[in-house]
Amino acid sequence: MEKIIKPSSGYLILLLDLIMIPLVPYSFLNGLPILGVASVLVFILLIPGYFIVEPNKAMVLLLFGDYKGTVKANGFFWVNPFMTKKKISLRVRNFENKPLKVNDKIGNPVMIGTIVVWQVEDTFKATFDVEDYENFVHLQSDAAVRKMAGLYPYDNFEDEDAEVTLRSGVEEVNHSLEKEISERLHHAGIKVIEARISHLAYASEIASAMLQRQQATAIVAARQKIVEGAVGMVEMALEDLKVKDIIEFDEEKKATMVSNLMVVLCSDKSANPVLNVGTLNQ
Repeated sequence: MEKIIKPSSGYLILLLDLIMIPLVPYSFLNGLPILGVASVLVFILLIPGYFIVEPNKAMVLLLFGDYKGTVKANGFFWVNPFMTKKKISLRVRNFENKPLKVNDKIGNPVMIGTIVVWQVEDTFKATFDVEDYENFVHLQSDAAVRKMAGLYPYDNFEDEDAEVTLRSGVEEVNHSLEKEISERLHHAGIKVIEARISHLAYASEIASAMLQRQQATAIVAARQKIVEGAVGMVEMALEDLKVKDIIEFDEEKKATMVSNLMVVLCSDKSANPVLNVGTLNQ
């Protein structure tokens, strides 16, 4: 477990070190070589114990392989010169994964890119529970993306019952991704602040086919709306003609008029009018 400590101020020990400087020549000039040698050894011995902790940085301390604690306070400190010191950044960091080819719930290959914002929360776990915590973050994020992608279809074209898809359920999908990454990185003492999808697309080998399918679906939906509107307009036209008693149609002429109106209203091109200079029967 992480243990927070605050070591001795480095300024007090530095003052002692400065006293040793004039003491060395004084000792040798006054016939005290032992004191001079001892002063030199003390001066040299004290120097490795100094260290500085900057804002949002931490220093992990070990003595002959034994974890002694972590210094998170900012300032100039001094510890046992034989202690091993390892600096760790506590700053918020982020990285953007390049689009990764994964399979969605249905098995379609899709490309997903992610952005992960994280920081070290437990210096003990980050230092001793994993070999390289930064590499661990990248690898586990990729694994979390693969698992998350398998829970949702890309869209509901093939899975019409899907309430949440990668394309439409942005908030829920991002929440699921963040939760999955957090669980994996907790073992390394890493806190995930945010995780979200930055890129989402079909893989190149099926992108063209899926685009054609989406276009076809859009065209069918548009045609359906056009037909529904045309039927309503024809019905309204026949009803108005009947109510206003402008002209009477038998069933054959009514069918002909309905057919002509439907062709004009549903056609994707402008109608070319044909003038009839004779009677309606000609």
